[in-house]
Amino acid sequence: MNTATTDIGTTLHLTESDFDTTLASTDKPVLVDFWAEWCPPCRALGPTIDRVAREQSGQTVVAKVDIDESQALVARFQVNSIPTLIVFKNGQVVDRMVGLQPHGEIVKRLAKAASK
Repeated sequence: MNTATTDIGTTLHLTESDFDTTLASTDKPVLVDFWAEWCPPCRALGPTIDRVAREQSGQTVVAKVDIDESQALVARFQVNSIPTLIVFKNGQVVDRMVGLQPHGEIVKRLAKAASK
């Protein structure tokens, strides 16, 4: 993993080299934000993603993937618009949200994924 553990509520920054390992290392839901620095809605969503990471610490792994640096992941998960939020459970996609999402909706979808 490219940054500190999510036990302290940190948003991870994943790349093609550590993506699969990170997903395989947890049985918790993993929220991945596919984003880009040049995308205004992505930048607007950033504080919400960081808030979710803090609030869901120990319950959910929260990560970001810069689409400009990880084109293979973009293709693999068919990310056509950003921001795209994908929720994984046991390495499998269980939910997908496209566009700017409110905090409450993200938390609700994570709770649903955790119960699966």
